[in-house]
Amino acid sequence: MPTANATPGAQSAATSSAGMLSPFVSELDKIAPSFRINGSQIRVLQSPTEFYETLKDKIRNAERRIFLSTLYIGKSEKELITTLQEALRSKPNLKLSILTDALRGTREAPDPSCASLLAPLVEEFGPDRVEIRMYHTPNLTGFRKKHIPKRINEGWGLQHMKLYGFDDEIMMTGANLSNDYFTDRQDRYHLFSSRDITEYFSNLHDAVSSLSFRIDPSDAPSGFDMVWPKDNAAPSPLEDHKQFVRESTGLLAGLISPKAAPLTANDSTPLEKRDTSVYMLAQFSQLLSPDTSTELPAITHILSTLAAPQYSKSSWTFTAGYFNPAPSLTKLLLSTASQNNTVITASPYANGFYKSPGVSGLLPDAYTLLARRFMRAVHEKKLDASTVMKEWRKGTVGEPGAWTYHAKGLWVTLPNNNGPSISLIGSSNYTKRSYSLDLEANALIVTENESLKKQLANEQNWLQENTTVVTREDYAKTERRVGLKVRIAMLIVRLVGGAL
Repeated sequence: MPTANATPGAQSAATSSAGMLSPFVSELDKIAPSFRINGSQIRVLQSPTEFYETLKDKIRNAERRIFLSTLYIGKSEKELITTLQEALRSKPNLKLSILTDALRGTREAPDPSCASLLAPLVEEFGPDRVEIRMYHTPNLTGFRKKHIPKRINEGWGLQHMKLYGFDDEIMMTGANLSNDYFTDRQDRYHLFSSRDITEYFSNLHDAVSSLSFRIDPSDAPSGFDMVWPKDNAAPSPLEDHKQFVRESTGLLAGLISPKAAPLTANDSTPLEKRDTSVYMLAQFSQLLSPDTSTELPAITHILSTLAAPQYSKSSWTFTAGYFNPAPSLTKLLLSTASQNNTVITASPYANGFYKSPGVSGLLPDAYTLLARRFMRAVHEKKLDASTVMKEWRKGTVGEPGAWTYHAKGLWVTLPNNNGPSISLIGSSNYTKRSYSLDLEANALIVTENESLKKQLANEQNWLQENTTVVTREDYAKTERRVGLKVRIAMLIVRLVGGAL
């Protein structure tokens, strides 16, 4: 709401902005829990190096708790482990909780793995201060688990959330915790300085941890044991996956409900200065029956609202390093009334799977095929003038100085605004897989704060500094043609129940 001492012109603009936001907010309040904060409580970081240095700084300065939810921690991340050790040694009241994915975190075992890297922390500081948990999908059991090879088996679901919390601050990002994400893999990173938001995601982290295996140090060749504690909130998904889902639903459904947020309202920001809503979104489709996940309904509502005529002078930017938006999102993106819309995706030469060994090496071409189909749909809907595709590239993967692209998100700029009022940040890739197989956590920002809008506009701009526009004609070139083996691989993945 406009402040009482605002100038008439500023007050009018703020009122207009609030009016344009109202159709979004009224429905979002029914979909997901949210907190009101001041826009200055959100800081947008730019580079992998800034992300890593901020991460280490927050670890060093934490007094009470550190919780890290991630897909994996790189098995050679000795500096990060040392930073955690030094913080725990210097502060006897500090506690650490780490949640990763079990398939990704143990796939190299008995060779060095994420699990063997983390287990010594429990040995040194004890299970009362350090807890390592690894989540295992209920979708991969029995025959599938026995016969589907490692790496490929990750196509049946992962713990994909990225939540990096320190006392009363949390970093939301799409970045995992390994060297490439700290140096030359471009992502997005928002730091929220809010006790409410941090506490909420801490509760989410703890809930999923109680549905996960515990990693204990061991003399076994792997260096760890993976144990299902008796006091977990459900039976092991490997023993009774149906009961596991039933118990998970009972635990999580209330937590992600829009009714959950007021129960933990602790923010000290004066009410009159709260100009920004942050909606906490979760996509836990594999754990909920019925599925009451909030991310897909929220983004569906945003894009559906943009189809109204009053938003004809709005614009959106959508980015995904792995370009494969769920079919429903593609349809919604191409049905908005918005103009000057931009899609940013990774060039095949900036894709982390470029020239990767085995089946994963086919993925860059698979994403190229999907981008080509998207641009064909843009043309068929006569949207060529309003929607452009840009590919991000900084060198060529495998060559010195090259970067990869992993950013994902959505920005919406309303009519007569200089920067985005709406932005989505988090782990989701917005794919069919995100909405059926993986665990995702995101923050949806809806703001009237001009300084925050400027930060979001700058973020949107710098992500496009290394991009070039690609057209249907570009995708038709010989070097862009996708071979039959890529199409067959995509078909096989779908037929056996996995997803890109």
